[in-house]
Amino acid sequence: MVAMQELIDKASVLVEALPYIRRFAGKTFVIKYGGQAMISEELKNTVMLDLILLNYIGINTILVHGGGKEITELMNRLGKKPQFANGLRVTDQETMELAEMVLVGKVNKEIVSKINRHGGNAVGLSGKDGNLFLAARRQPQKVNIDGEEKFVDFGFVGDIKQVNPEILCHLTASGYIPVISPIASGEAGETLNINADHAAGALARALKAEKLILLTDVEGIFADPEDKQSLLSSITREHADTLIREGKISKGMIPKVESCLMAMENKITSTHIIDGRIPHSLLLEIFTDEGIGSMVVHKNGEERRLIK
Repeated sequence: MVAMQELIDKASVLVEALPYIRRFAGKTFVIKYGGQAMISEELKNTVMLDLILLNYIGINTILVHGGGKEITELMNRLGKKPQFANGLRVTDQETMELAEMVLVGKVNKEIVSKINRHGGNAVGLSGKDGNLFLAARRQPQKVNIDGEEKFVDFGFVGDIKQVNPEILCHLTASGYIPVISPIASGEAGETLNINADHAAGALARALKAEKLILLTDVEGIFADPEDKQSLLSSITREHADTLIREGKISKGMIPKVESCLMAMENKITSTHIIDGRIPHSLLLEIFTDEGIGSMVVHKNGEERRLIK
């Protein structure tokens, strides 16, 4: 028999969540799904259940997924060495074809199938569908590689220039969960590889979403990456930008923080970088007073419990 205190504790959790459920009903959340949460079967299931719960309580939930580990694994099997610069995959024509095959043909459909199997109603799209993402090839840039400044041609990596979210509005209004692969059409009709963090940020900005939440393989943003006690529960846009310039935010964390800054250009209240390795991390961040991870805010003094 379940102890009475356990039942009371469960009821307390629901009571704590009630103000957030009331506040966020009818709002739009853009969630970027990647990292270990896409690898572990247990974490996959908890993320899918979290998404379905959000959808059932009236939150318009849109998922943008990555798939970098799967792309790298396929490249390694084919004897092709992956290359990265500033957290972005250098993408030649062959790599672009492999990325599209993995992201659109494999990963996207697996996520859709898993959501539907757990009782949700998901629809898979790429950024090409409905001209959702229109992009331009990223120009060669000077980047720091192992302490040395080098010009890098990113190849078929794109920067989103226009988002046309009408198709997503129709889907969410009908109760569907859109699941989006970060592939876009270029200016000449070519296929471009979009960093999934950047795609999520651009989409959240275009939709004027209530929240952008990024699932990662780290606890959040650290003031000092060498000091695990320096996790920042909240950080202003200006402070985040400074940490990037100082090199304290580097490699794969750069596009994640850039995504948050991009989304906040359209007055999104807050963006969140959370540890997707924690089961039900989405629910812990959204529906508890303390939350987890790092929240990027507009100015100092904005308390987590007030603006979550």
